Amino acid sequence: MNPPHATVRAVRMWYWQRLSAMLMTVFVFTHLALILYAMQGGLTAAEILQRTRGNALWGLFYGVFVVLVSLHGALGLRAILLEWTRLGPAACARAALAIGAVLLVLGLRAVWAVTLAGA
Repeated sequence: MNPPHATVRAVRMWYWQRLSAMLMTVFVFTHLALILYAMQGGLTAAEILQRTRGNALWGLFYGVFVVLVSLHGALGLRAILLEWTRLGPAACARAALAIGAVLLVLGLRAVWAVTLAGA
């Protein structure tokens, strides 16, 4: 049987994963709508960079999106590792945290490259 603090922690992680999923839905639909709008008449990589470079609003939008994806992915991976492996909860949490951190760094680096680099 789980100690009470472990149950509370599990519920909090479940809550944050569901909240991040709900918020990501807004970002995904906004992202897809922007793509559909921008693609009218074709679009090149140079045109994308022309629109996004130096735009702090795009950087903020996609930066928050990356944070949500990293959080959601790490929490989901932790749950999968707990269910599918023989690793203990602490090892699953460390592995998920490490992968979530890598996703966060790579994602924020991409956002920086597309919105702020060369601005």
